Formats: sequence, structure tokens, C-alpha cells
Amino acid sequence: MTITEAMETAKRGGPKPAPVAGPAAAPVLALRDAQRSFGPVQVLFDISFELFPGEVHALIGENGAGKSTAMKIMSGYLAPTGGTVELDGAPARFASSREAEARGVTLIHQEFNLAQLLSVEQNIFLGHEIRRGPLLDHRAMRAQARELLERLETPLDPTARTADISVPEKQMVEIAKALTRKARVLIMDEPTAALTTRETEVLFRQIERLKAEGTAILYTSHKLDEVARIADRITVMRDGHIVRTALRGEMNEDQMAEAMVGRDLSDMFPPKRPADGTEPVLEVRGLSVGNVVRDVSFSLRRGEILGFAGLVGSGRTELMEALFGVRDATGTVSINGRPLTLGSAEAAMAAGLVYLPEDRKEHGLILTQDMRRNLTLLALKKFSRGLIDRKAEEAALDRAIDEFDIRAPSREVLVGNMSGGNQQKVLLAKIMLADPQIVLIDEPTRGIDVGTKQQFYTFIHQLAETGRSVVVVSSEMTEVIGLCDRVCVMRRGRIEGEVSGDEVTEDAIVRLAMGLEQKGNGDG
Repeated sequence: MTITEAMETAKRGGPKPAPVAGPAAAPVLALRDAQRSFGPVQVLFDISFELFPGEVHALIGENGAGKSTAMKIMSGYLAPTGGTVELDGAPARFASSREAEARGVTLIHQEFNLAQLLSVEQNIFLGHEIRRGPLLDHRAMRAQARELLERLETPLDPTARTADISVPEKQMVEIAKALTRKARVLIMDEPTAALTTRETEVLFRQIERLKAEGTAILYTSHKLDEVARIADRITVMRDGHIVRTALRGEMNEDQMAEAMVGRDLSDMFPPKRPADGTEPVLEVRGLSVGNVVRDVSFSLRRGEILGFAGLVGSGRTELMEALFGVRDATGTVSINGRPLTLGSAEAAMAAGLVYLPEDRKEHGLILTQDMRRNLTLLALKKFSRGLIDRKAEEAALDRAIDEFDIRAPSREVLVGNMSGGNQQKVLLAKIMLADPQIVLIDEPTRGIDVGTKQQFYTFIHQLAETGRSVVVVSSEMTEVIGLCDRVCVMRRGRIEGEVSGDEVTEDAIVRLAMGLEQKGNGDG
């Protein structure tokens, strides 16, 4: 549960389950014994399941379980290497995603499929423009775009450039784009990964409206509380196989997680350990970033895991970006007693500070390159006579794959084709090549499955055990409470208070995030 969700649940008086819907007599879309191989590597094995009109069917599993491959086959992005796709009970072969859309099947991508330099309006109607005679009807498209955004409670100017809007707003543009297609089948791949709780509630209302209109919805999410709330049926995948299908209420969240990973996940977090010393390795005094972060002061000890909690928009990410030097800031920062030059990522890295950004696809990885290039092109750059040191490159790759359990069919696979969890592992491995003392990690488990989350919690714990100091920014309440020795809670660009030890509780964090209480000053 996120901090915002805890607040919203309290306001509603507890969660309200959606009504159960029974499947219609005939499926609109189905996979029958579908298989898929990439070269010699088989990733789907005899997958069969059905989507019925007016039903939400959740497809869950770890990253790499085969969910995205199955969805891409159903929506025309990939062809099966065995088995069939059925539309209205008859075999169907989509030549492309465009043909699938023409026949009523639309996919909302987990990775944004938006042209960044085009406007919001242009993205919504891209490839499906409204015309008046031979000319584009800009007035009609702008009016419809505005109407869709109002329905999604997203106050965006349709003429705004897509590159200039926030990550949650981009996700709502993707959803608006899908709604224009008037799909009979809507496939949603992690649609709420970048959304706030308020925006998620708006999406759920749209899903209920689409269900009432008879749309079949395939929904995948790593947020199992969402699955339990909105899914009429749940199919669990593991290692390219379907391991279980259940109706709503037949599996709780713990049972879903265990079915996904095939093991007990009762001990998600390693036991906490005290910091190595009392001397700060990082001291921040009076740091301000425009009007977004104001007069923030805190310290970080060696071997400590320090959490930053707060509502979306409280200034946490902007604070981390300023510390790493990719945002202009005023104030003073020192590492091991030495002043840090603000506004320079090179200076931050030279001083032993690295940053794992919130959006790994936009700011952390080169999706069109393979693992080797991502790990070494930017992180190593060890040249000999103008050439990359191939021996050092291979050693770095071996170490990364081994230490961070990176799983891919081959080393040459493009990072953009890897699962979200493995992408995040590549990014963590990449920043660790700098052998840092201080690691800033923003939303470490966004968009990754429950099994890989457990691995990441172990990685973070091991960083602290080796004497490194870690700052974790997270919107997940359980993550902050389970991982962090001490937590600074931000509100409206300031540190509202700090909790530590037994005081790191949901109630204490929520009260600070809502401004109901002030406690501590972040100095440890």
C-alpha cells in the first residue's frame, strides 16, 4: 500500500470490492495452445486462456514469465510460433498491430509509445487522424482530445508538447489514445505503474464503464491489491507456462505471489541492522531547488539505509536529482566533510555518489542497445589507445550478470526487450561499476514483480552491509517500513519530520505526509 492509498482507504472507510461478473457464453478473444520461441529459446509453452465481453481478466506473473509476449501475440505485435489466436471463435492471424486494432483489439503499452516532440492531441490521434475532406480536422481532434482528458480527469492542454508533461500524464495520454479506438478488447500492460492513487481511481472508473459497455479487458499488474480488487478472473504464469486460473476471491494476495514465484515470500525484507557509525558521510544544509524543494537539511551515516517518503509531488525526486547534479540547486552539500560542487553529475560521481533514477527507460538505459553497451559504454569508458578495453568490458559484464542475477536469453539481447526487473538489475549493475560510497535509489521496484522485489531488497541490504550508505525514495509504504533504518517524510518541498527505529510505522509516516504532525529535522 502506498502512502496515498493509506490516506484514501481511511477516507473511504476501507476498500470496497467490485461486483463479480460472470463470463459471457462465448469468448471474444482467446489463445489456444500458443507457443513462442525467439531463435532456439522457447518462452511460451501451450498457453490457453479466454477473454469474455464485460469481464476483466488479470494476467499476472514475474517479469520474464511470458505475460508481455502473450499480450503482444493477442494484439498483433508478434505471431505465435505454434498454436492459434481466435477472434469470435474463429482462427485469426493479425499481420500487424494496426490490423488487430482495426478488428477491435488494442494494447496499452507498459513502455510509452508516444512521439515526444508531438503534441498531446497529435499523439492521441496519431495514425487515426480525423479528416474533413482531404484535410485534417484539427478543431474536431482538439475538441475530442479535450473531452477524453476531461473524462480522465487530467487537466492537460491538448496542444502541450508531450516531452514536457509528467510521467503520470503521459500514461493518461496513452489511455486516452486507446479510448479513441473504441476497442472490443482492451489489453492493459501495467497501466498504473506510473499513476498516482487518484489517477488510478479514475482509470478504474473507466474500466467499470468499459465493462458495462461489453468491452473485454486483459489487465496485467504487479500491484496484487489492484488485481484482487478489479479482476473477475486471474491467470497466473510462471516460466512461460500457465500454473493456475482462479475466479475472484479464490486467491488472496499472498497466494497470488506464491503462485507467481513458486516459493514462500513471507520474509520479504532482510533483518535491519544498525549503521556502522555516527559520523555522517553525507551532509545537506539548506538545499533548495526552485520552488519545488525549499531549505532541506539532513545527514546520512555510513552503512545506513535512509528512506524518503511523501506524497507524489512532495519534491523527493527533485531533491535526489539536485544531489546528483542534474538539477540546479542552492545550499551546501558535503561528502566526508568535503564540499560537493552542485550542478555537476561528474563531480558527484567523482565524490562517490551515484543515482538510480525513477524512470529507467527515459533516464537510465539505452533501450536500443544490448547489456554490454549499457553497462560499459557510459559506465566504464576504459580506453586503451582510443579503444575500449574488451577484457575489462567482459569482466564487468560477467560480474554484473553474476552479482545481480540478470536473466536474459543471450548477452546480445536488446535491453528494451528485457523484462522490467532485469532492466532494473542492469541499471543497478551499471551504477555500481563506479564503486560508489553513496547510492541514491528512486522508486527501486516500480514496475517489477514480487519475486524480483525481494531480490532488490536483498541487494539494497547488502550495499549497507558492505559499508555503503543508501537513500531510498519510495511511494510504497511497506517498502519504506521494511527497508529503512530512518525515514524523512517530505511535504510541499520540505522535510516535515523524521522517524526512526520502532517509530517507522504507517501511522507516523501518513500523519507527517498529511501535515498533521511535525517531528525531527532530518539530521539524524
